Amino acid sequence: MNLAYYPGCSLKGTGKAYEKSTLAVFSALGLELQEIPDWNCCGATAYMAVDALASKALSFRNLVLAQKMEAKWVVAPCSACYLNLFKARKEYLDNKPTREKLCRTLKKTGWEYECSGLPEVLHPLHVLTELVGLEKIREKIRRPLKGLRVVPYYGCQLVRPYDGYDDPVHPVKMDLLLEVTGAEVISDYPLKTRCCGASVAGVLEEPGLNLNGALIKEAKRRGGELIATVCPLCQFNLETYQRKTENAGRMPILYFTQVLGLALGLEGKALGMEHLLYRPRLEV
Repeated sequence: MNLAYYPGCSLKGTGKAYEKSTLAVFSALGLELQEIPDWNCCGATAYMAVDALASKALSFRNLVLAQKMEAKWVVAPCSACYLNLFKARKEYLDNKPTREKLCRTLKKTGWEYECSGLPEVLHPLHVLTELVGLEKIREKIRRPLKGLRVVPYYGCQLVRPYDGYDDPVHPVKMDLLLEVTGAEVISDYPLKTRCCGASVAGVLEEPGLNLNGALIKEAKRRGGELIATVCPLCQFNLETYQRKTENAGRMPILYFTQVLGLALGLEGKALGMEHLLYRPRLEV
């Protein structure tokens, strides 16, 4: 597979464990991720409110860099990065005025680029469940996580606003992947796409903590031992704010790639388990 890898800012900082576990899992499955050279910020989410075109142009540049690598797919683990790259590509394909503006903007920076197509943007979850396939992954399981009760939490960005890959209200792809590990997946978790508070807690702490605490309390109420997530901001919020969230309890918050990596028999250090504040009961 010709996979270009877009880490984004988070995976080089607070989300290091996500990068470690993603690269380790892909390698264990025989997949190579080639990091896009000279990649830049995707424009995040806040920047869109300041200058929407400039924000799209930032994502567009990354896609062009991936195209120059002759990549067929761009893999973006961060939910915000995935969404921004996906939206930039969609507008490039569907909106001619925007496409022309993006091409002109890039040329102003000294790029001579003929807009002729862009690689498809995929989340690692999509690659694993659709391109690799659940049965092939099942064959690689070396350490079934029997008895471990895992709550899948998707967050509010990965499956929205586009529903081509999974259901935007009741997604199931991560549930199915986690079931392959042998863990007991608590699929009837009604808050799986509820916002974690995102960056709200940084400026309006009480509303952010309320959103955050509700997710953990509901996961515990349903018997969950750990929450598996797909987003570095969700992981950060759910893990770090537990100390401030009344009665939420201490629950391990792992990336879904860490859970899968454990089942594949990978060592904890390779999966970035040392970065967790709360470790799961498994020996890693």
